[in-house]
Amino acid sequence: MKHSSGIDILKNSSLNKSTAFSKEEREKFGLVGLIPDKIESIDIHLKRVLRQLSYKTTNYERYIFLMSLLGYNKTLFYKTIMSNPAYFLPIIYDPTIGEACLKYDVGFRQSQGMYLSIKQRGHVKQVLKNWPEKDIRFICVTDGGRILGLGDLGANGMGIPVGKLQLYTAAAAVPPQYLLPLYIDVGTNNESLLKDPLYLGLKERRPPQKDLYSFVDEFVQAVQETFPLCCIHFEDWTGVDAINLLQRYRDKVCCFNDDIQGTAAIALSGLINAMKIKKEKFSQQRILFLGAGSAGVGIANLIVSVMVQEGLTIKEAQSRISLFDVHGLLESKRTDLLDFQRPYAHPMTPTKDFAQAIQMFKPTAIIGVSTIGGAFTKEVVEAMAKVNQRPVIFALSNPTEHAECTPEQAYQWSQGTAIYAAGVQFEPVSYKGKTYKPGQANNFYIFPAVGMAIFVTQAKRVNDAMFIEAARAIADEVPMQQLSEGCLYPSQSDILAVELRVAARVAKNIFDQKLARVPASNNIQELINQNVYHPEYAPLTN
Repeated sequence: MKHSSGIDILKNSSLNKSTAFSKEEREKFGLVGLIPDKIESIDIHLKRVLRQLSYKTTNYERYIFLMSLLGYNKTLFYKTIMSNPAYFLPIIYDPTIGEACLKYDVGFRQSQGMYLSIKQRGHVKQVLKNWPEKDIRFICVTDGGRILGLGDLGANGMGIPVGKLQLYTAAAAVPPQYLLPLYIDVGTNNESLLKDPLYLGLKERRPPQKDLYSFVDEFVQAVQETFPLCCIHFEDWTGVDAINLLQRYRDKVCCFNDDIQGTAAIALSGLINAMKIKKEKFSQQRILFLGAGSAGVGIANLIVSVMVQEGLTIKEAQSRISLFDVHGLLESKRTDLLDFQRPYAHPMTPTKDFAQAIQMFKPTAIIGVSTIGGAFTKEVVEAMAKVNQRPVIFALSNPTEHAECTPEQAYQWSQGTAIYAAGVQFEPVSYKGKTYKPGQANNFYIFPAVGMAIFVTQAKRVNDAMFIEAARAIADEVPMQQLSEGCLYPSQSDILAVELRVAARVAKNIFDQKLARVPASNNIQELINQNVYHPEYAPLTN
């Protein structure tokens, strides 16, 4: 690659090494005098970044600083966040990303991905070719329709694909040059954004479903032609669109939906470990969901698959799962249900009282994917404790204020019997002399590992079997001592090592299904390790 000037190199975040350029590089590429004379290592740069971060008083300020760092020194950015994942993941993603998306238009400094407007219909392929990297393996794409539990944020939702792809690298060492965040701009129905002079997206309402899907069709086809080894990661679309688009493409191209399959896998992983604590089988469980959208149905479908593996029929498995939405319990007489909800609508007495639904259905586990903070009330938790010795309570909605209940509430209201997990990280809780360490059921344990497996195998398709294997692998990473403390998920401090092992198991699954484009390896872990990204400065060449 020919570099036109030293200034161009310093402005290129993929090439910039600041004061780490050698004496020879400075002389050869016209950098003498453009940077301080001192030559420093990336470890010194990391110390300087950590010192600067220590002066910030909030995680949002730290997020803004890190995004600025990414804009001028990509290697140092990844060196920083990979130096202490447990500390940095809550800054670059949940829960800080929620605040960052709400303020995305105000905090915008430079583009970190692609913006594909519906106004470019008929020219999508040409637009994709404007991206400088020509070998893209993952595109994380959203239309901003349902960002976290915050709703329709339109173009402000671009923070999500940016953050998700950073986790591919931070948590599973997928090389960042193969990753492309992308926002499909089809407008927004958020009135406040339509009136906001700083809003970055189209100031028009979202189109009819038919128009949206035809534009996404063009996008998906353009990806196949422009980046033939690319996997499309759908993220934070509205529930109906998420399910419909996954169904539309999953058997035709390499793609997955993290809100459906990733969320399902991480919930499944926690349930697997809850079963270890309870010493019970999946096929013995009865599970009630608060929330009946793409996340709830996605988890339910994956649980059905596992129950079938344990010997139940599909109908028997579905009968052990029930859902509850804003209109009450999904029961067979309701006429407002969508096709994907109907398998879980059983002959039951109608009710709009979740605690009453617990009394009728007698679930062994409740899973909250409602985005309604505090929805698991004292009455709800006590109802669960009344019908279970060890009630499983998963409050998976995020950001933090949307969690259906806190771990402290779950433990206190259940008299310390609850097996609890949340979608965000909570601090340990002391109750009656015992300390509980609630785990975070966050998709970042799943999709980066699945991504690394797809990357090394060049998988042709993505299916639920891969996510079930990832769920089992993550569950196996939690020792019994940790389970006894109430934590159902691995330590985030070891997340890279954990996910590389998980990636190897998923890659084996891909090879076993004959979905790989590359020959099977005799040493899959070594194949994974050979593709790991290391955030170190490389010598500058022409």
